Amino acid sequence: MTLSKKQTLPQTPKNMKSDGLDVEFSRDLADHDDLEAMARSKAADKRAKSGQNQQF
Repeated sequence: MTLSKKQTLPQTPKNMKSDGLDVEFSRDLADHDDLEAMARSKAADKRAKSGQNQQF
């Protein structure tokens, strides 16, 4: 299957595009779920950096 010059590949739908704005996180406004997600993220980063859970 070849694409002619007039055919284009599908683009990202507008509703899935980000506005590109960074959102600041405040611990003062964080709830328990936010803090738990942060702890899980830090633990996952630590595992990834230490090389644990490597699949061969």
